[in-house]
Amino acid sequence: MPMLPDEPWRRLRRFTNARIGMGRAGNGLPTKHLLDFRVAHAMARDSVHSALDFDALEQALTSRIAHCPQIIRIASRVTDRAEYLQRPDLGRRVVEADIVKLETGEWDIVFVIADGLSAEAVSRNAPDLLAETLPQLSSLRVGPLVLAGQGRVGIGDEIGERLGARMVVMLIGERPGLSSPASLGAYITWQPRLGRQNSERNCISNIHADGLVPPVAAVRLVSLIRGAMKMELTGVGLKDRGQLIEGEAPD
Repeated sequence: MPMLPDEPWRRLRRFTNARIGMGRAGNGLPTKHLLDFRVAHAMARDSVHSALDFDALEQALTSRIAHCPQIIRIASRVTDRAEYLQRPDLGRRVVEADIVKLETGEWDIVFVIADGLSAEAVSRNAPDLLAETLPQLSSLRVGPLVLAGQGRVGIGDEIGERLGARMVVMLIGERPGLSSPASLGAYITWQPRLGRQNSERNCISNIHADGLVPPVAAVRLVSLIRGAMKMELTGVGLKDRGQLIEGEAPD
């Protein structure tokens, strides 16, 4: 029996969620692949517009993490979801009324969780990631755990600066793709302060059950944190080579 045109690609599709070798039906996609695409697109859109249940998240954090740090809730300067999508700058700043909650201390590291562009990514993955990570940082002074509503990556800079932290780790829902609407990102920034650039951060992305699973992501995150503490920097000067962290001394 001759091999059907789709058969070689069918074998390869077992190893990836990417849309490869879907074939054609006239000038378009076969009906099955077209419907699958529309479902994935709808899930991605829903993920962007869904609200994070912070009460449920806080409960999950306290139940999953032994000796959970104090939890502080703050909000960004965004007023609604539409503004969040249109004004990233407002999502990078803490709303004035919540600044008083961020009392300056002497912390080595502070973790911030924000909904970002995928509430589902946060609720599914952040508690597991922190439950794996925090016990490995017992030698560090870990500050309060901050939950930031409608936050962007940059809001961690202001939070870390106001809390007096040497380093901030921002856990945030990543922009959903067509293969995963629930991917978490972890951004590590040394000496957080307003005005930090993305080149001054390290990022671990694609943290979810079908990508970089939380226990493996925790190993990489702890390795980067230790490398940052040793080199006193993050960003382009701190290289992730698996479990080996290499750095370049600052000028």
